[in-house]
Amino acid sequence: MLYILKKDYFKIVKHCMDCLPYEACGLVGGIKCGGDKYIKKIYLLTNTEASTNHFTMDIKEQFAAVKDMRKNGMQMAGNFHSHPSAPALLSEEDKRLAYDFNTSYMVLSLMDASFPVLKAYKIDNEKNVTEEIINIVNKQDYYN
Repeated sequence: MLYILKKDYFKIVKHCMDCLPYEACGLVGGIKCGGDKYIKKIYLLTNTEASTNHFTMDIKEQFAAVKDMRKNGMQMAGNFHSHPSAPALLSEEDKRLAYDFNTSYMVLSLMDASFPVLKAYKIDNEKNVTEEIINIVNKQDYYN
């Protein structure tokens, strides 16, 4: 299960909306406890492709985010990107490019911008995809 604070969910949505018509992307840092992941920080990255159907994360921003995660006792909990005009499903390209089988791959669909849909997936080393449950929680409910 994946836990994310409501304010961080809205931070992702805002970033993705601000990047329209292009795909947005970013990383999430957090902690893992058993099979659960608790997102502690959202890293909003630049899509260097400025494309409506592809993304490449800015490498300098990626390294800075990972460095910050390590400095603050977090792990790479996952990444996210938006689909400006497609459902919140992993594309074949998303699956093909997946490299970290311990992370969550999140997709935010903005097909209906008034109703964003965020989904998370795990991908195994054979490229099988399993949807993860996302719990959007308030701070008082959040893991310390």
